[in-house]
Amino acid sequence: MNSMLANGSSARQRSPAKVLLVGECMIEMRGLPGAAVSQTFGGDTLNTAVYLARLSAPGAVVVDYMTALGNDPFSQAMRCAWRAEGVGDTQVRVIEGALPGLYFIQTDSHGERQFLYWRGQAAARRMFEGPAANAMLEALAGYDYVYLSGISLAILPPDSRERLMQALQRARRAGTRVVFDNNYRPHLWPDIASAQQAYRAQLQLTDLALITWDDDASLFGYRDPDALFAAYAQMGVGEVVLKRGPDSCLIDCPSGRFAVPAQRVDNVLDTTAAGDSFSAAYLACRLQGGDPQQAARWGHRLAAQVVQHPGALIAQAAMPAMDTPSPLSVAQV
Repeated sequence: MNSMLANGSSARQRSPAKVLLVGECMIEMRGLPGAAVSQTFGGDTLNTAVYLARLSAPGAVVVDYMTALGNDPFSQAMRCAWRAEGVGDTQVRVIEGALPGLYFIQTDSHGERQFLYWRGQAAARRMFEGPAANAMLEALAGYDYVYLSGISLAILPPDSRERLMQALQRARRAGTRVVFDNNYRPHLWPDIASAQQAYRAQLQLTDLALITWDDDASLFGYRDPDALFAAYAQMGVGEVVLKRGPDSCLIDCPSGRFAVPAQRVDNVLDTTAAGDSFSAAYLACRLQGGDPQQAARWGHRLAAQVVQHPGALIAQAAMPAMDTPSPLSVAQV
């Protein structure tokens, strides 16, 4: 793999790779207003954690999840569900009397989603508040990789966001690599300037960026992918993957710039977690020895399967088979 995804310094190289994902898991409801609904759990970084655990060979990767929850039955059920998927919950902060957030999904005939959220008082917003958060923040440096998203940043109050970024700085000095998925959601930010400031600060701490083109074009106004890649290089991001829905993804990394075609899908049922699953598969392949081009093929393959099923997490039986990680050749852009 390229140096930005090596396991830190030589003193820290080990197997399995330890990966920590930071964010929010919520109660997911699906159905029509006034009718029966189905209930499960989801959230962008949690979706990625589950798919990463599923795609990691036994003994290759340890996947943990960091958040805050309450001590209610839904919070307890979440943690049981994570453990059943191979996602560790030892970095979960329990806040007495707090509750997880909730969202409701509706999809149209093209599989596009509409979300309704109840998350303003969710426990995850408080995960880095107060002295009780110190141990969590210091724990970041004990992982080879820390993964977070723009939503992970957006749900935090400014003081907590700053504490997280300071902890990421310390972790990187200790050899931890940081992976960032932009997932820009305007309604979670007070204004675009606040979001731009937070994203720029985070990108300066990022080794691998998994970017949705539409989100970054909206946030920063990039005119084309070349402008985005130039900006990210200036901020020091070593490996950038640009996700473009059904179009080829673009990769900019030390070995070159590549385009990897997406897989055609004729029956898109639900686009929930398409980007999250791509990111999980890309990272899973890279951590197990695949090069960026093959990792993108893994990402497209999983995302193409996910959008043909309802909900964020498809059944285990629906998971696609992946080829063994090994160098592949793809035409350079």
